[in-house]
Amino acid sequence: MIKMKNVGGYIMFLFLLSLALVAIFDTQVLSIFRRQKEIGTHVALGMTQGQVVKLFTIEGAMHAVLAAILGAIYGIPLLAWQAKVGYAMPMDSTEEFGMAIAETIYPVYSIGLIIATVSIVFIVTTIVSYLPTRRISKLKPTDAIRGKIQ
Repeated sequence: MIKMKNVGGYIMFLFLLSLALVAIFDTQVLSIFRRQKEIGTHVALGMTQGQVVKLFTIEGAMHAVLAAILGAIYGIPLLAWQAKVGYAMPMDSTEEFGMAIAETIYPVYSIGLIIATVSIVFIVTTIVSYLPTRRISKLKPTDAIRGKIQ
């Protein structure tokens, strides 16, 4: 059961996650469509549609894994520091909120939250790599190489 105290945190989490997923979607789709000629060349050289889709989907998934590793390298020390030091709230602005706010806010990161976020990003990146690649690989190799999309 969600406590009323945590609702704001969940809303903020969903908002930030949505922004990240839109950025991932845009980046992956743009990357796949820019490489349309490459996909057509693979099909023209004899790769099956399934092999091409598998290749580009695995590549997209590996991008997600690399992003998680690089994010952990700088993120874990930063998150640990933030949890230790906290965020100082300016006292002048806290009075304007009309509610009591602590002088310092300490963020709390659970392992479940971190695992869920990384999993969602990995799954979305993999799906977003799969869908456009599947569509392009169904084209005739000559159309894909020319850059035509049906």
